Amino acid sequence: MEKEKSTVSHESDVTPIDETGLKGLRTNFVFDEKEHARILRKLDWHLLPFVSLLYLLSFLDRANIGNAKIAGMAVDAHLDGLKYNIIAAVFFIPYSLAEVPSNVALKLFRPSVWIPSIMVAWGLVMTLMCLCKTFESLIAARVFLGLAESGLFPSIFITDFKDLSLWYRKQEVASRIAIFFSAATVAGAFGGILAYAIEKMEGIGGLHGWQWIFCLEGLLTVIVAAIAFFMMYDYPETASFLTDAERDHLLFILHQDTQGQSKVVKSKFIFRTLGAWRSYLQVGIYIGLLIPVYAIALFLPSIVNQLGYSAAKAQLLTIPPFVAGCLMTILIGFLSDKFKLRGPFIVGMASISLIGYIVLYTQPKHAGASYAGAFLCAVGVYPTIAVDLAWAGSAAGGDMDRGVLIAMVIGMGNLGGICSSFVYLTGRYYIGHGVMMGWLGFSILLSCFTMFEYNRLNRKKQALCAKEGIDESQMENFKDMGNESPLFR
Repeated sequence: MEKEKSTVSHESDVTPIDETGLKGLRTNFVFDEKEHARILRKLDWHLLPFVSLLYLLSFLDRANIGNAKIAGMAVDAHLDGLKYNIIAAVFFIPYSLAEVPSNVALKLFRPSVWIPSIMVAWGLVMTLMCLCKTFESLIAARVFLGLAESGLFPSIFITDFKDLSLWYRKQEVASRIAIFFSAATVAGAFGGILAYAIEKMEGIGGLHGWQWIFCLEGLLTVIVAAIAFFMMYDYPETASFLTDAERDHLLFILHQDTQGQSKVVKSKFIFRTLGAWRSYLQVGIYIGLLIPVYAIALFLPSIVNQLGYSAAKAQLLTIPPFVAGCLMTILIGFLSDKFKLRGPFIVGMASISLIGYIVLYTQPKHAGASYAGAFLCAVGVYPTIAVDLAWAGSAAGGDMDRGVLIAMVIGMGNLGGICSSFVYLTGRYYIGHGVMMGWLGFSILLSCFTMFEYNRLNRKKQALCAKEGIDESQMENFKDMGNESPLFR
C-alpha cells in the first residue's frame, strides 16, 4: 500500500468477471506500454484541464475573502474582533455537511449536469456577495457559498463512490491529482493579481474595490459554468472521446489494477471501512495537512500585510509563494508516481512547511526572513494534499471501500477549515503559527506510523501468499475481502 506496483502483466489470462462490466473483452490481453501512454495522454487532455479550471474557480471564490479583507472590507463592514474569523469559518460547516447529499444528487443527475448546475449557483452567490455591506449579510452569503461549492470536490473525486482510479491506475493517480489540486495554488496567485487590479475600481458604480472583487470573480464562474454543460464527461463507459478499443484497454487494466476487488455496492463494505481503525490514520494525516493549506489561503495576504507592506503590495507579494507552490505540487505528484511512494513525500514536504512556520514564529521583526518563511510554508504543504489523497485512495480495496474512505478523509478534513479560520487573531500571529507547527508535526508523525503499519501488513500478506501458494489467478476468491485480501497491497 505504501510502495505501489503495477498489477498488469505483459500477458494476462485472467478472465474478467461479470460485475465489472468487462464481460466479452479479450482474455488474452497484451499490455502495450506505448499504446497505454497514448491513451493516458488522451485522457489527460480531455479530463484534467477543464476540471482543474473548475477547481481553480472554486478555490478562488472561497479564498478571495482574504484579499477582500486587506482591500478594505474589514474597515467598511466594521469587522472588528473575531468577525472576520467567523465569516471565514461559517463557509466550512455547510461545505462539509453537504458532501453526502451531493453524492445522493449524483445518483439522480449525471456529473455533466450536476457540476455545472452547482457552479451556476455558487457563481451567483459570489456575484451577489458584492451587495453585502454588513457582518450579518456576509455571514449569510458565505453559508450559501459553502453549501453550493460542497458538491464540486466530491463530485470529481468520489463520483458514484469512485475516485480518479475510475480512469487511472493507482501508480498514475498522484500526478493527476497534483495537476488538479495545483489549481488551488494557481487560485491564490490569480487571486492576488486580480485583487490588485480590481481594487483600483474603488467607487465605480457606487461599489468599493473589494466588492468588485466578489462581483467580477463571481461572473467569471457563471460564464465558465455555462460552458461546462458542454465540456464535461461522465464515465469511461460513456466517454465519447474513447474508441471501443481504447475503452476495452482502459477497463481491462483498471480491473487488473484493483486485483479483482468488488465493485458491487454493499452496506457491509461501508461499515467495514467506517470501523477500520486504519481509515482514521488517513483522516488524521489529511486534517493535519489541510488546516495549514486553508490557513495560508485565508490569511497569507494578512500575514504579508502585517510584515509592513502596503495592502496593494501585499496582494502582489502573495503571488510568488502560490506560483512556486503550484509548480512544486505538480513536480512532487509526478515524482510520487514515478517512485510509487506516498508517505516519504508527505513527510518531506510537510517538514519543509514546518521549517517555514518556525521561521515565521522566530523572526517576526525581519520582513525578509518572515516572507521567506511564508514562501516555505506554501511550497511545502500544498504538494502534500494531492499525494495524500492518492495514498488514501490506494489504501482501500474495492470501489465502495475506496469511495467511503475518500469521503471520510475529505469530509472530516474540510472541517479543519474551521480551525484554520480561528487560529490567526491579532498581534504577530504567534498562536496561529504555533498551531500550524503542531498540526504539521502531527501529520508527519502519523505518516511515519502509517508507513510502518502498511509495510508490516504487506510483508505479512506476502509471506501468507508464499506459504499458501496464493497468486493473482485466485483473485476472484478474495474479491469481497477489501483491504484484508492477501492479494491487496
